Order: sequence, then structure tokens, then C-alpha cells
Amino acid sequence: MRRGRLSLPRLAWLIGPALVAGVAYLDPGNVASNMTAGAVYGYLLVWVVVLGNVMAWLIQYLSAKLGIVTGRSLPETLGTRIRNPWARRAYWLQAELVAMATDIAEVIGGAVALNLLFGVPLIWGGVITGVVSIGLLLLQSRRGPRTFEFVVIGLLVIIAIGFTFGVLVAPPEAAGVVSGLVPRFEDAGSVLLAASILGATIMPHAIYAHSALARDRFAPRAVRGAQATDAGTADRSLAELRGIPTARLLRATKWDVTIAMIIAGTVNLCILLLAAANLAGVPGTDSLEGAYAALYSGIGPVVATLFAVGLLASGLASTSVGAYAGAEIMHGLLHVRVPLLARRLVTLIPALLILAVGFDPTVALVLSQVVLSFGIPFALIPLVALTAKADVLGVHRNRIATTAAGVAASVFLIALNATLLWLVFTGA
Repeated sequence: MRRGRLSLPRLAWLIGPALVAGVAYLDPGNVASNMTAGAVYGYLLVWVVVLGNVMAWLIQYLSAKLGIVTGRSLPETLGTRIRNPWARRAYWLQAELVAMATDIAEVIGGAVALNLLFGVPLIWGGVITGVVSIGLLLLQSRRGPRTFEFVVIGLLVIIAIGFTFGVLVAPPEAAGVVSGLVPRFEDAGSVLLAASILGATIMPHAIYAHSALARDRFAPRAVRGAQATDAGTADRSLAELRGIPTARLLRATKWDVTIAMIIAGTVNLCILLLAAANLAGVPGTDSLEGAYAALYSGIGPVVATLFAVGLLASGLASTSVGAYAGAEIMHGLLHVRVPLLARRLVTLIPALLILAVGFDPTVALVLSQVVLSFGIPFALIPLVALTAKADVLGVHRNRIATTAAGVAASVFLIALNATLLWLVFTGA
């Protein structure tokens, strides 16, 4: 094998962490946001999905790079750099709230899917989704990251088939898709949905999780969690113990992230286009249940059933990744490890309460994504800043253009959230 090149089998072995993290981009919150956007505004917000996916590529690569080069996750790195204990706890609190908002979306999505497919009451559907997620997490802790990746990637295939099949059966108008690429808003509701789509696409917990997934997959056990005082020395030590140069591993990671983002972006776009082409203007299609009914009667039971199966796989896969991220956030920032079962039960409570009181599941999903959108800057700004530092990444630190792109993405997301807040508080 030539220097600087990877054989196809070697490249395939290195791919995986980004696909697992990419499941977070296909959670039920994405489904609700994109489906609602297409049903209410047609092709108007196509550009938001595309832009969000482009930004997501950069962000997920930076997250993976941090984990690979340092052998530490983003929460671990911040946990050592935020000296003030109260500041560290405050940062943990907002990250924990974001993780809980993620759980709400994922558990509710799984519950709705079980209700649509089998008539299971929502509250019991939420319990079943939570139990399955515990099983997936136990698989990860006992069988290792590779087995966990295989299972999650299998669910990812089901998600992709379930959400893209309908577009093949009832394709959108090409002119409508092209018009949707022009950046614009229509009213305050479209801004809310844009923030929801971005919150569902660029998810804070995916940023935290990807750095940990890359660390767990590639960091040798002998140095996992060890803190090096010199970035260059740490890089050489990790490369020697892995048996593969860090630069080569980062090139493979670019392929991993690219594949994951192409899949996630295509599926998210298909969800919006399916709704825009077939549900726009149809009464009641601004909810998952209404969308399912409209697909069933308008396109056929096969498309509707595959949609519900994709939603179920989305809830089961993404809730396990979300719980993994939440555990990493607590460990990295508070240096506390809570038993997996106890943590999973605690984070299930808000979602089960929402289901128990009868709150509209689709509204809860969309609002949870807005909460995630507000958590993006707290994960993104430290990520861009840390990956630009020579004392953190050494020779692998960001180039000026990469840092500029990260700053631009941060400014755009913060501006969108500020606009959303202004619209909400002014009653617009």
C-alpha cells in the first residue's frame, strides 16, 4: 500500500463512527420538522435542508478530528479546560437539557410509529422504545463499538428505505425543487420551521457524540482518557499505538463523514419533498398521524407502512445514540459516571409525561428541535475554537479557511435563533 493511500478494505474498516452519529440527523424530530415544512410551505424551505447538511459536514468532521487527534471527546476536553466548577456545571446543565430534548423527540417518534403500525397506546410505545434503547446501549458497552455500529447502520438502511421510497413512487416537481433552493422566508412560521430543521439537522448531541465515537473506535486502550501536555507528542503516541498515521486516519474520516452526510441529507430532503409534492394543502397533514393517513389514502398502504417503519427505526436508533451522548456529557463535564439503566430511566421521564398528558406529539417534536437549535452555539463555538488551537490539535489544527467557515456557520445559526426569539417575544 502506497504512502498516503488506503486500500478499499482498509478504508471500509475505518468507516463507521460518522454513520452512527449520522443517525442523529435522521431522528423523529427531523421527520416531524421536514414533513411539517413540506406540508405547510411546500418547497419553500428546501434551501434550509441543503444548507444545514453542508454545515453539518464541516461540523461533524471537526468533531471526529478532535476525538481522533486528542483521544478525548469534546465534553472531556471542555471538562479539563473550564476551570471554574460553577461555569462547568452551568455548561453541563444546558448540554443536559439539550440531551433531554433529544430524548423527547426520539422516544415520542418511536411511540407514534408503534401506534401507527400496531395500535400500541402512545405511553406504552414510549416505554417500549426506551427499553429497546437500553438493549442497544448494553450491546455497545458489552460487545464494543463495532457491533453497535453494525446494528445502528442496519437500522439506518431501514430508515433510508422507509423515507425515500415514497419519493420514487410519487416524485416532486423539478421546478418546485429548484425554486426551493432560493433562500427566503414567508412568515414567522417559516422562520420557526427553519430553526427547527436546523436544530434537527445540526444537533448538539451529535457533535458531542461523534467526538466520543471516534475516540472509542480508534483510541488504544492504553492511552484512552490520558491527558497529554504536548499535542505533538500525543499525536505521535496515538499514531504509533494505532499502527496508522493520524493524517491518513483523518482522510478516511472525511470519507466516513461524506457518506454519512450524503445519506442523511438525501433522506431529509426526500421527507420534505414527499410532503411538498403530496401533502401540501391537504388538511391535517401537519402532524405525523395525519401525514401517515394522507400517504395511506393518497399514495397507498405500502408507502405509508414503509414511512411508519422508517419512523420506528429512526426512534430506536437515534434514542440509543442520544443516550450515549448524554452519558458522555455527564462524564466529561462532571467527571461522574451514572449507571446506564438509571440514566436511561431518568431521561425517559419527560417524554413519557408528555405522552401521558396527551400533548400533541408532532408539536412536541417540532418544539424539541427548536430547543436543540438554541443549544447549537454552545457546542459549535467551543468546537471551532478548540480545533483551531495548536496546543490542542498540533499540526492538525484547522486551516484559516476552515475556521472562517466554522465561524460563519456559528454566526448564521446564532442570528437565526436571535430572529426567532424576537419574533416570539414580539408576538409576530
